Amino acid sequence: MKQVNKIIATFLAIFILSINNLYSDNVKIGTEGAYPPWNAKDASGKLIGFEVDLAMELCKIMNHSCTLVEQDWDGMIPALQSGKFDAIMAGMSITQERKKKINFSQGYADEVASFAVLKGSSIKPKTPKSISLSNIDSNDQKTLDALKKAFAGKIIGVQTGTIHQNFLKSGLIGKVNIWTYKTQDEVNLDLASGRIDAALAAAVAFEDYNAKAGSKLKLVGPTFSGGTFGNGVGVGIRKADSALLSDFNSAIDTARQKGIIKKLAIKHFGFDASM
Repeated sequence: MKQVNKIIATFLAIFILSINNLYSDNVKIGTEGAYPPWNAKDASGKLIGFEVDLAMELCKIMNHSCTLVEQDWDGMIPALQSGKFDAIMAGMSITQERKKKINFSQGYADEVASFAVLKGSSIKPKTPKSISLSNIDSNDQKTLDALKKAFAGKIIGVQTGTIHQNFLKSGLIGKVNIWTYKTQDEVNLDLASGRIDAALAAAVAFEDYNAKAGSKLKLVGPTFSGGTFGNGVGVGIRKADSALLSDFNSAIDTARQKGIIKKLAIKHFGFDASM
């Protein structure tokens, strides 16, 4: 019996070791491919963008081979949980709500949000340049009240399942008409065509669209961070995968120290958005 128990124990040890080393063979990273400049596709359909480049750099540091897996945004977390891929790098902000379902690495880049309107729009709220929702004071409330007045009765477009949609639904700027879209590209196109009055997304998403479409849109109001908008963008990991989480955190530390994240942020965003 002791010999049998020894064989079973040896088998379990080998099995556990193989699980722990699973990611040394290949890490599958899910990304949307439709949220430039964080992640996108070129004319040939190849995945490109800040997070695509950063993912490859992190994998080199971790000494893992990696495969990028394209996934629609609204199914990103379920696909991770079902095992379609092992990690998410898709402009996903670290929020308390999402942390109930998955773990996050430390943040690697900041994603301030902003409203945008079509150039020539009469929507011109007078507000400070930025606002943090982590601790709303009286001045912040005045800003929110100004936005409430500016957007009263307006149609605001937003990508579904995002922190931006959650903010609009929170009631902080009153009850607005929210139109949801599957991708950010669809939001941008409807805003540029005048079908909606305004849109809310990462500021760089509108700036990227302007660079390609000829500056049809303009940012209005403050940029947003904190609170509903989370605490930067990180790698999403299943709760059970603590070893992989540790690997990514260490790799992000190294990439930050070597200036890799800063260099890629400037390349894709035009400024240092690294954290």
